[in-house]
Amino acid sequence: MKVAIVGATGLVGTMFLKVLEERDLKITNLYLFASKRSVGKKIKFREKEYSVEELTENSFDREIDIALFSAGGEISKKYAPLASEKGILVIDNSSAWRMKEKVPLIVPEVNREFAFENKGIIANPNCSTIQCMLPLKVLHEKYGLKRVIYNTYQAVSGTGQKGIEDLQNGLKGMEAKTYPHQIVNNCLPHIDSFLDNGYTKEEMKMINETRKILNISNLPITATCVRVPVLNSHSISITAELEKDFNIEDIRTEFSNFQGIKVVDNPKENLYPLASDATGQDKVLVGRIRKDFSADKSINFWVVADNIRKGAATNAIQIAEIFMK
Repeated sequence: MKVAIVGATGLVGTMFLKVLEERDLKITNLYLFASKRSVGKKIKFREKEYSVEELTENSFDREIDIALFSAGGEISKKYAPLASEKGILVIDNSSAWRMKEKVPLIVPEVNREFAFENKGIIANPNCSTIQCMLPLKVLHEKYGLKRVIYNTYQAVSGTGQKGIEDLQNGLKGMEAKTYPHQIVNNCLPHIDSFLDNGYTKEEMKMINETRKILNISNLPITATCVRVPVLNSHSISITAELEKDFNIEDIRTEFSNFQGIKVVDNPKENLYPLASDATGQDKVLVGRIRKDFSADKSINFWVVADNIRKGAATNAIQIAEIFMK
């Protein structure tokens, strides 16, 4: 399999390489693309050294089977069609293609069957959306979803290297450069830009992507997305109203048996999902599973995952594996 990585020197691009190296995939040729300032940089992959090339309109004039994109929406809008026109399958990590009608939006454990309906481009969902889809898929299939409420606590790595630097510099007493306010000692209820409806783009991404992935176009969903002073891994509180009544122990069992989920739920021993535990692994951690007594047939639970791995790189590579295998 011949693979290209667009945005190879960024946080997600670097994680693409790490995850690819860990997984048993036969890669015969690897091409690394980035901006002009990274040209010539040497990157080691499986004991071989590769040079980073500048991404140009001619970059895909060679034999490539799959291109993993993580270089931002504008780059994807321009270059993903050029790659797909050459017969290359593009798996894009930006928001550029997610809500396009004929572009599949895929979380492999949830809706892998739709990946084959692609027209050359497959979209990787938003990081905060991805981790929620696994437990919500379980609930939807067994009990039916009636309404979903998201409250997110998102790490600074979700903003890339600049977000990490804002946190690190803030701890040294330096002013914020990326966020509108100091992230140290603060929770910012502001991720991406605000829209006329009072929601942020991040909140609307979660709402719209959830409906598309679960194939429930009219599902009532609301979201509040918050940036917190945590380096990596997003934590999300979910309340789900269900169509059918349920038993908590049955749901714990269903979650435990679902591919990609690890249940961490023993409050008596202070065991519940933590960002520090999720970082570095591909499992979605689920805990604090309990009935919501304020509404009929409603459940609360806490979901944590590494937003750079499962929320970006690993999910994209799992999509690629559908076709590699």
